[in-house]
Amino acid sequence: MQQAIIFTRSAISALTARDDLARLEAERLVARREGLLDVRAYLADFEAEVDYRRDVYVASAVSEIATLRAELFGAQVG
Repeated sequence: MQQAIIFTRSAISALTARDDLARLEAERLVARREGLLDVRAYLADFEAEVDYRRDVYVASAVSEIATLRAELFGAQVG
């Protein structure tokens, strides 16, 4: 089930979202070493979390780029 990503003014920054992804990749290395990647339930939950965090990162980055562009050149309408 796809989770909706809702942004508010206090939404997570792209840098924080990228750091979250980096922490998950570090967790993946530990999980591989400990043999947890062979546990289906763990792997499914882990992959869902990675997918969600990746979506948050992309949405945050796009939002920040659009905000910067609007501040520099005005809001795009149409």
